[in-house]
Amino acid sequence: MSYEEVFVKVKEIFMKADVSRVEEHLAFQFNITGEGAGAFYAEVKDGSLSVEPYEYYDRDATFICSADTLIRLASGKLDPVFAFTTGKLKVEGSLEKALMLQKFV
Repeated sequence: MSYEEVFVKVKEIFMKADVSRVEEHLAFQFNITGEGAGAFYAEVKDGSLSVEPYEYYDRDATFICSADTLIRLASGKLDPVFAFTTGKLKVEGSLEKALMLQKFV
């Protein structure tokens, strides 16, 4: 699967999330490793979600994982905490903010 295919699939899943009740600003970068490698970000601002195929330098947390792990996380088939504790997902930055990812996956 190419980076573009991974990005489109994950963006499609993320954009279904209701973030209207998220009152704080959240900015996450996702670094995909292995097949489909690349980076993109998701930002929640003023109750609205943006997902763009760029790096985000003022981010709260960076998630590093394979494309397969990311798709499974986004679709709710893999718990983010379980993925983190088993080493399938690495997190850099604010773990407190990173846990808020569960609000929209």
